Amino acid sequence: MKVDIISLGCSKNLVDSERLTKRLENLGHKVFFEPKNPTGKIVIINTCGFIGDAKEESINTILEAVQLKNEGVYKQVYVMGCLSERYKNELPAEISEVDKWYGKFDWDKIVDESRNWDMKNTDKYTPYPVYDKIVSTPAHYTYLKIAEGCNRFCAFCAIPLITGRFHSRPIEEIADEVKLLVSRGVKEFNVIAQDLSSYGIDLYGEMKLPELIETLAQIPGVHWLRLHYAYPAQFPYGILDVMAKYPNVCHYLDIALQHISDKVLTNMRRHITGEQTRELIKTLRQQVPDIHIRTTLMVGFPGEGEEEFNELLDFVKEARFERMGAFAYCEEEDTFGAKNYTDDIPEDVKQQRLDKLMALQEEISTEIQESKVGSIQKVIIDGTEGDMYVGRTQYDSPEVDPVVLIKSERPLNTGEFYDVKITSAMPFELMGEIIN
Repeated sequence: MKVDIISLGCSKNLVDSERLTKRLENLGHKVFFEPKNPTGKIVIINTCGFIGDAKEESINTILEAVQLKNEGVYKQVYVMGCLSERYKNELPAEISEVDKWYGKFDWDKIVDESRNWDMKNTDKYTPYPVYDKIVSTPAHYTYLKIAEGCNRFCAFCAIPLITGRFHSRPIEEIADEVKLLVSRGVKEFNVIAQDLSSYGIDLYGEMKLPELIETLAQIPGVHWLRLHYAYPAQFPYGILDVMAKYPNVCHYLDIALQHISDKVLTNMRRHITGEQTRELIKTLRQQVPDIHIRTTLMVGFPGEGEEEFNELLDFVKEARFERMGAFAYCEEEDTFGAKNYTDDIPEDVKQQRLDKLMALQEEISTEIQESKVGSIQKVIIDGTEGDMYVGRTQYDSPEVDPVVLIKSERPLNTGEFYDVKITSAMPFELMGEIIN
């Protein structure tokens, strides 16, 4: 059977979609991942249920698929993921045209269901590791999910309500997955979890992120390991020693700080103070001097007055984050914030604060980018854009960070590394030329 898979939301969702693709192809189905036009007879939509915009995108995608079903393009529509996990009781009644609903963790049942699509496939099954997947990204990089769930229960966040308690994968299993993917040509691993800092506590009784990354760094063929979504409270400082010791552990850390005001941090239930946050940033930069920090900040959370917002602005000027995103608070039902605080900051005030914060960050980003002109950077090539090659340095995660644009008379190979001299800079792009 021909099957379309549409994966929405974060890279953690993408990993689930890739694993499902492997399972379906293993049974003989032909899977079209993120098709530009409807291709299969069955469509599976992996939804996101995190914030309002993501939920709206998921609903619209489902409704579009249902319309195509009504027009006879699709025979069946299946929905899985965070949105259907969060609203498992409401959605089937609201959108009855969907054939089957699955949550965040029971999507393997789709594989059992697929045996009914074409009974000829039932004899095609061959054993495979539970973590095996079809890499949907360019073949040289992938996302490596090392844990699921979250125990933090921040006041604004619905993710623990959707994904449940934090649980880690064993070090040995993750290492086996990396070895398998290296054998297929993957060179760059973007390590992801909702809370990297807590990795290992549930399995080993202590934080094991440093030990995990050190194990992975020693696997032949692993060229880059990049860390995403660490939590600032109870940060595993040992990871900085690993980062400094192994050249294939990128000097990059994605760590959402959210705010700096003690008042707002307390309201957010972040379990850290502004002073502790500053000490964390100081330590990161002392132990890994060229580290690039990506963070996310929030404006407009209940309790944020002009004084607290100005403190946040001053902090951003002081910290000079290499990469920063921000968003305005949007109340999520059933969270601690929704139950205990009044979302009383006007939307136009939130937007003004957001615009001011991001304008400041653009100035900082421009200065940081310009400081790289004349430097030589190791760059991996992701592909082409017009007559330019598009690459990234160790400081740039796929899809979200700046790229390096290279004009080269000789052909460059996708997935290969080159030494590039940076010749000019823009806020979100670097220009360079090959020197080797």
